[in-house]
Amino acid sequence: MSKHAYVPPKVWRNEAASGGQFASINRPVAGPTHEKELPVGKQPLQLYSLATPNGVKVTIALEELLALGHEGAEYDAWLIRIGEGDQFSSGFVQVNPNSKIPALLDQSVEPPVRVFESGSILLYLAEKFGALLPQAPAERTETLNWLFWQMGAAPYLGGGFGHFYVYAPEKIEYAINRFTMEAKRQLDVLNRRLGESRYLGSEQYSIADIAVWSWYGQLVLGTVYNAAEFLAVDEYPHVLRWAREIAERPAVQRGTRVNRTWGDEDRQVAERHSASDLD
Repeated sequence: MSKHAYVPPKVWRNEAASGGQFASINRPVAGPTHEKELPVGKQPLQLYSLATPNGVKVTIALEELLALGHEGAEYDAWLIRIGEGDQFSSGFVQVNPNSKIPALLDQSVEPPVRVFESGSILLYLAEKFGALLPQAPAERTETLNWLFWQMGAAPYLGGGFGHFYVYAPEKIEYAINRFTMEAKRQLDVLNRRLGESRYLGSEQYSIADIAVWSWYGQLVLGTVYNAAEFLAVDEYPHVLRWAREIAERPAVQRGTRVNRTWGDEDRQVAERHSASDLD
């Protein structure tokens, strides 16, 4: 063992700066850091989010529901600047005690219902509007299999591969190799499934596709982590076929613009309060 190798202390304390892009908002405790109410608009659904992979899951789903004619899916999308700690306001913590985006408040019911965790929001919306989720038991179960697969798998992609490949203050060979291997294994899982089915849950587009595409579809298309070449994504032709097909959907193109504050200016819609904001 190297004489410079890290030896964990008997009891860990938050004493050393962690570094990296999000170091200023990382902390080992929960709860609000400041008092601030969340804004509430006139639409039935109030979304508090940012256009990260987890955030666009919900805006894509809402745009798909609106495209299907579900007027009750109209929403206000309020920008939560996670780099500035908006997610730690007292108002946000009331909607999501875990202080993570996205968070949804359904004010079409009394009392209003809070929904947090992106997978839970997708399932809530699908059941509320009876759309984007097959009704046949076998197909419904397969769809939920892949929805929950994404929720369990993506932390290895985001907090693992993405963090160490993109955001960590220094490149650590062991960490990058470890999580690259897992990211490629996950892509192979998807490639095998999509080689036998047009979409993940069935032959019908669903919330499972929305959830997984927001991470893995964008990954192979190069819009998340800019790592398509590094990961040799051409090895996953079925994932690429599926990712490109979904990227062409108008609702997906609209949804990925909402709560976006970086990149091409014509793709940025910081907040969305009506369909005209996306014109």
